[in-house]
Amino acid sequence: MYKDRVNVSFHEPSLVDFACAPSCRLELMRDAGYTIRSMAERCGMTAHTLRYYERVGLIQPVGRAHNGHRRYSEADEAWLNFLHCMRATNMSIREMQRYAALREQGDATSLERRKLLQDHQAGIAEKIAELQKAHALLAHKIANYKAIEDRTRIGGPQLVEPEEHQLATAS
Repeated sequence: MYKDRVNVSFHEPSLVDFACAPSCRLELMRDAGYTIRSMAERCGMTAHTLRYYERVGLIQPVGRAHNGHRRYSEADEAWLNFLHCMRATNMSIREMQRYAALREQGDATSLERRKLLQDHQAGIAEKIAELQKAHALLAHKIANYKAIEDRTRIGGPQLVEPEEHQLATAS
């Protein structure tokens, strides 16, 4: 379950220096978390995409391990999954940046964020309607071709579809 987390070993209780315990804990926490590779796999993205998202401000600078490597948290994962979903619905990077900037400002921007998401949702609904119309047209054409194939196998007369017939007579 936790195979992609970085292992953090703890000292024996008798060896803990309680004077430096708070700073030791911070060092251990910095090395905990998900590597860029494991986070990319978890979110269905590439490591290059995660670096790009950080560079263009879609995600805040990610914590770093002691060796300088990025370490992602579960909160980072939830945000990255949201971004992945928005990108899958063709939200532009610019709109995602706008949303991310509003998110960073906190609850005071909830109205603007809701409006942005509602506008995007409306665009998706329009696209779905267009796709459903195209799907219905394709289903109709496929049914026509199946009917032609059935008549051809039986040896009946071949019929030309109306739009194909019009093109042939217009030439």
